Amino acid sequence: FVAVGESGNIVRSTDNGSSFDNVTSPTANRLNEVTFGNNTFMAVGDSGNIVRSTDNGSTWDNVTSPTTNRVYDPTFGNNTFVAVGYHGTIIRSTDNGTTWDNATDDISSWDNATNKHLWNVAFGNNTFVAVYGYSGDIIRSTDNGSSWDNATTDNSTNTILWGVAFGNN
Repeated sequence: FVAVGESGNIVRSTDNGSSFDNVTSPTANRLNEVTFGNNTFMAVGDSGNIVRSTDNGSTWDNVTSPTTNRVYDPTFGNNTFVAVGYHGTIIRSTDNGTTWDNATDDISSWDNATNKHLWNVAFGNNTFVAVYGYSGDIIRSTDNGSSWDNATTDNSTNTILWGVAFGNN
C-alpha cells in the first residue's frame, strides 16, 4: 500500500497495511491521489505535479507535467494512465508514466468551460469516463484518452457529481 498527501508526503506499507513508513519524496507540493498500474505507482497533485515509482513505492521520481493546474485521480487502463483536474485538465501517458501529454476534449463548447473542474475518472469496457463536479457533466473517451466527448445524461437539475466507478454491466 502507498498513501500520499500534504507537502509531498508519501508513506508505504510492506506488511499488508499494518504499518506505514515514510518514503523520500521528490516534491514538496501536495499530492492529491495515487494509483497503481503495470507495476508502477503514479501520484498527482497541485501545480500539475506528477511523481512515479517503478520499484513498489521504495523510490520516487518527478515526471515532467504538461500542465500547471491542480490534478486529481490518476487511473490506469489499456496500458494508459489518465489523470484529470482543474480547468478541464485531462492528461495521459501511454509509456508507463514516463512522459505525459494534454488530451483533447470538447469542453470549450460548454458554458464557462475553463471554470469546470474534473474531479474523477474511471476506466471500464475500453472506455474512460470523467465527471465535472459542480455541473454534473460527464465526458468519455473511447480511444485511450486521446479525445473526449459529452456523454448523454439527464442532468436537468445540475446534480453535483464527485466520483465515477465502473462495475460489471
